[in-house]
Parts: sequence; structure tokens; C-alpha cells
Amino acid sequence: MKPIFLANWKMNMLPAEAETFCKSFLGLVQADASYTDIGIAAPYTSIAAVKAALGGKKGIWLGAQNCHWADNGAFTGEISAKMLKDMGCDFVIVGHSERRQYFGETNDTVSKRALKTIENGLRAVVCIGETEAQYKAGITNQVVLEQLKGSLAGISADMTKDVLLAYEPVWAIGTGLTATPEIAASVHALIRSELINMYGNVVADHLPILYGGSTKPDNIAGLCAMPNINGGLVGGASLQADSFAKLVINGR
Repeated sequence: MKPIFLANWKMNMLPAEAETFCKSFLGLVQADASYTDIGIAAPYTSIAAVKAALGGKKGIWLGAQNCHWADNGAFTGEISAKMLKDMGCDFVIVGHSERRQYFGETNDTVSKRALKTIENGLRAVVCIGETEAQYKAGITNQVVLEQLKGSLAGISADMTKDVLLAYEPVWAIGTGLTATPEIAASVHALIRSELINMYGNVVADHLPILYGGSTKPDNIAGLCAMPNINGGLVGGASLQADSFAKLVINGR
């Protein structure tokens, strides 16, 4: 399975900044679908700028950070997967820990967003992971399995070809802490095992599970060397072109 590295810019990057980033990044890393896939999840206002700057470069996906579960309607401030598809997006992140923590996302709403994403011909990057309190309480496995099953509810085995999972221990996001490769690998193994129960071996073997928890150029190789870790969902380290390029190169 090719490694996949997705940049999640969060609420950063004006269009001009996004354009500068992309031009610099393309000069630093040779995006080649033969060894890796790369994605950039930009804020909505910069998606068009990223698309133009990438110029359809093979091996680089264009993404968004959330979407609603309806195609249209009276949902002030929301955006639909249908709209994102029309803008040229390839994937949408759903259920990110910050959406769950700050904006009331639940497994049910994540599932609905993921389904609508897939129905509109986009890949859904479904995020799951435990908080620091849950980690310290020793209930990581319980939380991760509940989120996995709840967030994939209604998604059939056939639909999983358009699903990527991202395990993000919340206690390691933006804190400078990172789950050791061994800790991360143990949770990824748990997820892979449950995917076998849910969908069978064929689906489980081919569904990418990314790690997202303070990934950096200097720790990504160790993480990606572990079984069942198929790349990274990258936050802060993706905001500088040279940092993200180095991470991609080191991680492949």
C-alpha cells in the first residue's frame, strides 16, 4: 500500500499564502503516484487558489476540512460535499478531533457527513481518537472502537474504497507530544482487526489508516515503518512547504 500524507491546514493560509506554499512545495518534492499520494486540505477560501497552483499535478489531491450531510438547504455557514466536488476537491476530512471537541460532532453526524462525501464521488477521511482524559483512564481501545463503528455506520464494504481512516490521539495534537511508534501501531492494529470483523480481510487489508498526532519530519519515518501505519494526517508541520516536503520524503 502506498503511503499517503495529507496536509490539514486548519484555519490557516490566505489564498496568496496558499499559492506561494504550493509553488514552493512542488519545487521541493516530486509528486509521483508510483511511490506516494499527497493531499492538501485547505480552508474553503483557499481551495480555488490551491487548485490553480497545483495545476492538476498527478499524485496530489485537493481536499476540504469538513462538509454538511445535505446537498443544499437552510444551513447557514455550512458547505456541502456537492459544492466541494464542483470546486474540484478529491477528499474531505470528517470527524476531526477539533470538530468533535469544539463543534459538537458525534459519531452519528460524522457518519452522515462521510456518507454524503462518498455519494458525491469524494474520498472521506474519517478521524477517530481518544482524549487525554480517556487515554489516562485506560479506555483508549473502547473509545476508538466505538468511534470507528459509529463513524462508519451505514458505509458498505463497497463504499470503503473511498474511505481513509485517521487515528489521532487528541492528547498528541498541538501539544508537541507524539504517541510512540509502538503505541500508535498497537491502536492501528486494533483498528485493522475491527475492520476485519466489520468488512472482511480484503477490505481491511486495503483500507489506509493514517496517523495524525504531531507528525513531524523527524518522527514520520519511525511511525510509517510500523505495521498498519499507512501515512500521516499532518497539521502544524504542513504549514511550511519545506517542512511538509521533508516529512513526505522521510515518510515514503
